[in-house]
Amino acid sequence: MVFIGHAGHEETEGTLGVAPRSTLLVQTPADVAALNLPEGTQLSYLTQTTLALDETADVIDALRARFPTLGQPPSEDICYATTNRQRALQSMVGECDVVLVIGSCNSSNSRRLVELAQRSGTPAYLIDGPDDIEPEWLSSVSTIGVTAGASAPPRLVGQVIDALRGYASITVVERSIATETVRFGLPKQVRAQ
Repeated sequence: MVFIGHAGHEETEGTLGVAPRSTLLVQTPADVAALNLPEGTQLSYLTQTTLALDETADVIDALRARFPTLGQPPSEDICYATTNRQRALQSMVGECDVVLVIGSCNSSNSRRLVELAQRSGTPAYLIDGPDDIEPEWLSSVSTIGVTAGASAPPRLVGQVIDALRGYASITVVERSIATETVRFGLPKQVRAQ
């Protein structure tokens, strides 16, 4: 089994801990090339669920090229919310002077959003909430992008926007590239309590 994920991430560590002798971690196409496995080895792969499709595509392509009979997980193993947020950020980052990403510093997908904005040449900052906004980030900017990691509560987005109103008169333009309709219900045992 090959696991595509970030070393040190809780999900990666947990997955590798289940079958440490039969699971190999890869993060990049170079890692795939370095796998010490004979050609023709039967393999399947899994991915860290908080990685977006865009983050895993090159690695999966490298695995398929080297191991043509590669088994794959169901498509729902990739976090749709992560993919949607990355695509939404990609659609707006070119118009932004700065991007604020709401999420925890230990959230892999929130950190990836910051990296995506920065790779596009836009300054980006990871914040837990409105109290983390530094006024100097906002000096001389006219367009501020605000996005949130997959596990950030929606109320925090509103709180950050309200805080930004304290710095200047702002106009909020909401962008949506996908409507997320999946709702995760409580387990039956919890609902019964």
